[in-house]
Amino acid sequence: MKRLAAALAAALLAVPAWGQEQAAQGSAAVLRALDKVNGHSMDAEVAVGTSAEMFGLMVSVSECRYPAENPTGDAFAYLTVRNSSDGAVQFEGWMIASSPALSALDHSRYDVWVIRCSSS
Repeated sequence: MKRLAAALAAALLAVPAWGQEQAAQGSAAVLRALDKVNGHSMDAEVAVGTSAEMFGLMVSVSECRYPAENPTGDAFAYLTVRNSSDGAVQFEGWMIASSPALSALDHSRYDVWVIRCSSS
């Protein structure tokens, strides 16, 4: 059900309505990870098509999009999050920067969310 809601939200964001802005492709996603046990956080810029290890998770970015007319506007990215130790998928889908709880990683210790897209 969460994946369906996330897919619908992403589809609505990707298809412009009357007067709505077009989405541009970013070259990387800026992500933040939180270790909920000790309160440490870290940021990483992950290029589209690559992965980065954030705490005990391997985070892959497939796409990152943002409003073309407003590069600092709301970003959304397609992420795959796996355990580094066994490769088990913990999350796969669209994550929206302004609403990370809409489609969130469900992990007992770690949290990951999108901050923005980067085009550099």
